[in-house]
Amino acid sequence: MPNINRTLAAATAAAALAVTALVAQPAAAGPETAGRDRLAWTSCQGGADPRQQCATVSVPLDYAHPEGERITLAVSRIASAKPGLRRGVLLTVPGGPGGSGVDVPSSAVKRLPQSVLDRYDLVGFDPRGVGRSTPVNCGLEHDDLAMVKLRPWPAADGSVDGNLATARRVAETCARNGGPVLRSISTRNEARDIDRIREALGERRLSAWGTSYGTYAGAVYATLFPGRTDRIVLDSNDDPDPARVGRGWLAAFGQGAEDRFPDFARWASAPGNPDRLADTPVEVRPLFLDLAARLDAAPLPWPGANPAELNGNVLRETMLESLYADARFPGLARLVLAGLGRRPLPAPVAPPEQVLQNTIAVSVGTLCNDVSWPADPAALAEDVAAERAARPLTAGMPVNAMPCAFWPFAPAEPPVRVTDRGPANVLLAQNLRDPATPYRGALRLRAALGERARMVTVDSGGHDVYVANGNACGDAVVTDFLVTGRRPAGDTSCPAG
Repeated sequence: MPNINRTLAAATAAAALAVTALVAQPAAAGPETAGRDRLAWTSCQGGADPRQQCATVSVPLDYAHPEGERITLAVSRIASAKPGLRRGVLLTVPGGPGGSGVDVPSSAVKRLPQSVLDRYDLVGFDPRGVGRSTPVNCGLEHDDLAMVKLRPWPAADGSVDGNLATARRVAETCARNGGPVLRSISTRNEARDIDRIREALGERRLSAWGTSYGTYAGAVYATLFPGRTDRIVLDSNDDPDPARVGRGWLAAFGQGAEDRFPDFARWASAPGNPDRLADTPVEVRPLFLDLAARLDAAPLPWPGANPAELNGNVLRETMLESLYADARFPGLARLVLAGLGRRPLPAPVAPPEQVLQNTIAVSVGTLCNDVSWPADPAALAEDVAAERAARPLTAGMPVNAMPCAFWPFAPAEPPVRVTDRGPANVLLAQNLRDPATPYRGALRLRAALGERARMVTVDSGGHDVYVANGNACGDAVVTDFLVTGRRPAGDTSCPAG
């Protein structure tokens, strides 16, 4: 699924503007609280940091009928380390769509600088349908939980027939089993849910740190509720094109892999690397492509994996996931060496199926409820063939069929068009070579936000920027913004290292 990956609904543009005006009335200025925190905080279950507390927030299932059925959202917090310096709340908005965020404060507290921990309560949440927030489940068969099914990798000969069959089956199964909660999941509703969390916390304004898909959700929140935002950090940014949204995010993997693969090639050809694949960087790409083609023709048995073989698409999918972070490069190299017969195949690793079922359901719900997707088989086949020729690393997958092509429900509302209307309080952080949210898409979000935003670009590869890849320059820019509110006078760049 896109990072996590439609046409307008039947509502008219005038109606959409009226809804936006209704929900986006500015709140009173100032970071001070609007009232008492109304949440009943308790200790958290599981392996959370002992400082983390948990609570629930009740929100409408359908915001068009706010007095109707309600669902609950799981939220968490680690309170400011120095209440005397406290500015407010820093809400962490998770990626995906479908990512859990309730335990993010426990991980973030280990990485964030003390100056940020002193000034903010770190708050996390599971978006509706995710984890502990009225979770949804499609009840998919085991075979359909394989990532080479969920991301639409074409057949070895480029055929998309199997992808179309999988997309239709997953869409029908999710529509049948997901219920009203799955049909309510959308980015617009996530923004509304975030504002209900703000209200429950007793905050007039909210600072937020969104990553990956969370950048789009954060930008939508800042668009619908501009007067309720304090300091907004958007990290690893999605293209906000309202005509495409998730479809555009999937397509971005093609460019993202091309941008990032040379980093892996340099690493995989470095002298002294125990997992070295070639003598020079230029040799790594043809070696990889040749092995993928050989595995297309003659897969290797891989008991316990899903599917139970190492085929070309499994290798390509592993490559795409490994480009997210340099720390994943050795695993990819060792799988390549295993495919070449120089190493044994590693033990397969996969998330628990219950987690996969939940993540996939929310991802399908978000991507398909936000905007309609095309479903013409001939056009898809043509697009895939052209993409395979242009970007062989991803073999046509980024423009192929997803379950949304067969989703039986039209989007209930149009997607939000991110604009420059609102306070100048947004900072984007972006790696130059991000495989999942490429630099090109980040520039489009930056343009949509106009003078509301500044962007710090880091000469680095991988996904995630702030306190994620060891770039002191980029981290300092974001930290200074969160602590003091200062942004660079203009967009700025940070060198590697």
